[in-house]
Amino acid sequence: MAASFRPDIQGLRALAVGGVVAYHFGLAALPGGFAGVDIFFVISGWLISTHLMREIAETGRLDLWRFYARRARRLLPAALFVILATLAAGYFILAPQEQALYSRGAMYASAYAINLWLLRWSFDYFASDALSNPFIHFWSLSVEEQFYLVWPALLLLAAWLRPGRRMAATVIGVAGLASFAACLWLTSLSPAWAFYFSPLRAWEFAAGGLATLVPVAWRHQRSWLRAAQGWLGLALIAAAYIWLSEDLPFPGWYAALPVAGTVLVLLSGAGEHNDEASPIGWQTLRPAAALSLPPLQWIGALSYSLYLWHWPVIVYAQMLVPDLSASQRFGCGALALALSVLSYHLIENPGRRFGWLTAGARALAPALGLTGMGVAAAYANAHLATRNIDPAQRGIEEAAEQPSTARAIDKNCLLDFHTVKPKPCMFGPAEAARTIVLFGDSHADHWSTPLVEAARRNDTKVVTYLKSSCRASRLSTFNTVLKRDYTECDAWREQAIAEIIRRKPRLVVISEFSIGNLTRDMPAAVRKAEVARWQAGLRSTLQAFSHAGVETAVIRDTPISDSFADSCVARALWWREAPSRCDTPRVEAANDDVAATERAVVKSVPDTLYVDLTDRFCGPTECHVFISGKLAFRDRHHLATSFAQTLEEPLEKALF
Repeated sequence: MAASFRPDIQGLRALAVGGVVAYHFGLAALPGGFAGVDIFFVISGWLISTHLMREIAETGRLDLWRFYARRARRLLPAALFVILATLAAGYFILAPQEQALYSRGAMYASAYAINLWLLRWSFDYFASDALSNPFIHFWSLSVEEQFYLVWPALLLLAAWLRPGRRMAATVIGVAGLASFAACLWLTSLSPAWAFYFSPLRAWEFAAGGLATLVPVAWRHQRSWLRAAQGWLGLALIAAAYIWLSEDLPFPGWYAALPVAGTVLVLLSGAGEHNDEASPIGWQTLRPAAALSLPPLQWIGALSYSLYLWHWPVIVYAQMLVPDLSASQRFGCGALALALSVLSYHLIENPGRRFGWLTAGARALAPALGLTGMGVAAAYANAHLATRNIDPAQRGIEEAAEQPSTARAIDKNCLLDFHTVKPKPCMFGPAEAARTIVLFGDSHADHWSTPLVEAARRNDTKVVTYLKSSCRASRLSTFNTVLKRDYTECDAWREQAIAEIIRRKPRLVVISEFSIGNLTRDMPAAVRKAEVARWQAGLRSTLQAFSHAGVETAVIRDTPISDSFADSCVARALWWREAPSRCDTPRVEAANDDVAATERAVVKSVPDTLYVDLTDRFCGPTECHVFISGKLAFRDRHHLATSFAQTLEEPLEKALF
């Protein structure tokens, strides 16, 4: 378990950070680049276990003060500097309410606990709103630091039970298997916990730790076997980068791909000194030689600083220029690399030699001081940002947070992903002369606000059948949160249709997230096939009601914006710019072609009508997010309730 520098590990760091940067910068060829973090976890497990096991074997104990001092001077100075710089830049880029929110994230990042803060909000790392959080990437550093707190105790427990490699392997193996089993279980049940909670990522560190304990004979096998093993490992890493995507349930089984690949590469490079006597061909063909190439060594040395810098750079760049070109993204990468070089030479590398962060219990005070400085700066920034929220900014925030009429009465009127049994919610007097049913997903829910008020004025009660991300059209879909086919939606929809028909309402009002929005980023051929499936599904639903003698109205879906309306408008006001900077060209936002197809389907089914209020949001060339002094959308495509109230009159004219 030699502690000497291994160039192949430095090269692995370069591959790891390269994958993460490629993914975050939108390189389509590497959709699984996020798995680079898993490579880092395995490397950490290997290195830390190697160091601690050697110290236990030599001294029978661990100098934990020295261990944590080494961690502190390796990680804290650069992390604190990036946190402070990101907060400072955020003052000029983020709206005050965003500054306040993300400053709280910076507090947790400074204390290496942001993964727990993200868990509190069940925050999806792959969700589109993650693009506005400049500190989310600190989650992996928090997981590592929490690993460093627990791992030495685990190895000391193994040594106390019975000194030697066998007991250490048993303890690490049991901990790793338990972690892996829990990770598999929660990846589908509660993806956020599986992703962020450090005990459920411990198996990846354990894999690296176990690899250090493989029999010596395995490490000293023939050179060509170790070379083949290493190339297989690199192939697995490449497969993870190319094959994995945010649509797959991760980590779970899929994380085993980069983890296994990294373990194989690490084992392949172990005992490289024995290759000096092997044929020269195997020395030059071994993967360690490729990983030792100067460019990879240079990037590997910068990997920590590059990881810290790349995310706030691309997040802020996308806020300033929402539709970054390829050349602009390349420029952002160059900027992140330049900042990494500067912080590596001026902060990170000198920090490793700081006398006040060297050894012993004395290192605890300055380490806690650095952490406290980050927490205090983030807290002060949050307080300042809160004071900068003026009435206009507060109005934007309140408009975005106000629930629809249906959800204001009962938040469970819009069912969650897992619930299958329909939950009808009634609005208006039970003895009203007529009944209207509102049926669909959250895009039906936001119409509940004007519809319920219009119904009240016309002696009509409204009954809602609503389920999150579940269209009224008979179309089986993939749920991006559950990372699987949305079978609960199909079951709920059929039950809801049957219940609605039994009610015999005067009218069923349908609205749903447009297939044009769903497929806007798909290749043309795939898009065409999905639109055809959706047409059949919509027609089937409408015909079910028509055959039962129930009239139906389909409300054309709202436009979709390039940016989150609430954040974009708030930033525009902070920058003293017009909210119109947040508008989206109609050709991109309104899906006029899909709407024409939808209108044709509706027209082909008896007793149906089509309601199109798009001109309330869009002009001939642009679709707006701020209309007549009101925030029109609370995010990219859901109506803000205060604006939805203004649509009562046109909706009443169309339906009553």
